[in-house]
Amino acid sequence: MKTDSIFYRLFQELPSIFFELIGNPPETAEDYNFSSVEIKQTAFRIDGVFIPTKTEDNPIYFVEVQFQTDTEIYSRLFSEIFLYLRQNQPKNSWRGVVIFPSRSLDTADTNNYSEFFTSQRVSRIYLDELGETASLPVGIATIKLVVEDEETAITAARKLIDRTQQDVNNVPQRRQLLELIETILVYKFPTMSREEIEGMFGLSELKKTRVYQEAKQEGKQEGRLEGKLEAVPRLLALGLNVEQIATALDLEVAQVRQIAQGTQNL
Repeated sequence: MKTDSIFYRLFQELPSIFFELIGNPPETAEDYNFSSVEIKQTAFRIDGVFIPTKTEDNPIYFVEVQFQTDTEIYSRLFSEIFLYLRQNQPKNSWRGVVIFPSRSLDTADTNNYSEFFTSQRVSRIYLDELGETASLPVGIATIKLVVEDEETAITAARKLIDRTQQDVNNVPQRRQLLELIETILVYKFPTMSREEIEGMFGLSELKKTRVYQEAKQEGKQEGRLEGKLEAVPRLLALGLNVEQIATALDLEVAQVRQIAQGTQNL
């Protein structure tokens, strides 16, 4: 999965999720701008930096997303941070946050940097230890979907979409979350067609998202009826009923039912 791009987009579009993740009120995001920062005259690039916009009392947050083993993660991270501080001379204090999918990937030596962890100036977050998805805030649950097993990701995504519709009253934010959930599933299931991903949700709300509308237009342009029909058996196997599939794929119920009956006769 292209986790870097997913997290960059997530924190760029919904920065409140980051502050929820580190235990701060989501409203804190209103005081920050998020960007990826390249350190001048070096090959270093920090995954993400939350820069305060209103006060010198708020710390700068340096964010590193690490989804593979890297024995030099901390030496590189602290080099990047201190080069940034030297070049920019900010008056704000700073904090570091390293996000791992699991503790097993956090294998780098910390002996030379132990004071940063002891003082909690730098914190580490292991996504698979965040708790049960159903008990997490919607934004954090969306992050955790990235590390869900393929066997449970579809069920988790359906439940997450239901919660998003019920709990997120802000319409633009709700659509952004739905698009992110769909994007995560596209990366997790690269062999599935766009129609199958769309049909996996079986929700009318998805039809309002940018991703769905682009896909629908693409389907019109290419005449992808055949692709939609080919998606039906797999969506049936995922547990969607005939009506849900017909709605999701813009097919006639009779078309879907005919394929369903043919599948049962095999």
